[in-house]
Amino acid sequence: MRRGVFTNSLVNVARGLVMGAADVVPGVSGGTMALLLGIYDRLVGQIALLSSGAGRLLRGRPKQAVAMARGADWLFLVSLGCGIAVAIGGLVEVVRVLISEQPVLLSAAFFGLVAATVVTTRREVGRWDARLVVVFVAVAVAVFFVLGIRSGSVAEPSSAVVLGAGALAICAMILPGISGAFVLLLLGLYDPITEAVSDRRLGTIALFGLGAATGLGLFSRLLERLLARSRDLVVAMLMGLMAGSLRVLWPWPADTEDVASFGNAALGAPPASDLASAIVVATVAAAVAAGLHRLGARRRPA
Repeated sequence: MRRGVFTNSLVNVARGLVMGAADVVPGVSGGTMALLLGIYDRLVGQIALLSSGAGRLLRGRPKQAVAMARGADWLFLVSLGCGIAVAIGGLVEVVRVLISEQPVLLSAAFFGLVAATVVTTRREVGRWDARLVVVFVAVAVAVFFVLGIRSGSVAEPSSAVVLGAGALAICAMILPGISGAFVLLLLGLYDPITEAVSDRRLGTIALFGLGAATGLGLFSRLLERLLARSRDLVVAMLMGLMAGSLRVLWPWPADTEDVASFGNAALGAPPASDLASAIVVATVAAAVAAGLHRLGARRRPA
């Protein structure tokens, strides 16, 4: 029994590493990885449970808050959280270097991964009908056009801005297809926030984390209710989010002279020089995604 618990903890740490690595990359969501690995509903449910407990505590009901806290799967949450924290802390500088030096191959890898996730996630819907297809297409088209908006970088964001950015980014991180990192790009805060993590500026990190905790607690409860009441509809919408977000991961954006090539949603034509290598990388990433999905499906509780 102990060996099984230890193995499950290691698996959840590995899942957290994958989710954390995805959250660092603009255009990729940790929620996408959670859905791919088969732990999305479980994660949302656990976060919503703790959020409800915190709400009971704030309303002066400590006994109910303690009961909810005892009912949480702490081993799952702590091991997953450790993996996410290690990945974000250890990979943020690596990803910044890859974005600068290998933007095409990095984009191609995550393009293949997210595209494969859209395909595999279709099995999460119990029964497809015309309404769900329309929802999927409408959300994908809307996200595709919305992600074409991009702002410049903010040099010195205020405390209120950092707090709000944390709340918005964490909501995006838990949604498959909407990247918290890309939300920071849209707000012009990707560089200052990642630099704060890289330089270990604890004040900025704590403020961002406070906003993230607040946003996550409120949003997770809403998302849990939606999944419980209309899961097929929610999954169709999440698939649309992922499909529309592929715009950000297109490896060959236009106008790269004026803006960074990675995360630039201005679509360009692929040059012949690196087309073959990008296709190979995207195909390998898609195969890895399919393998991770099968592994997650096998380990998913009945």
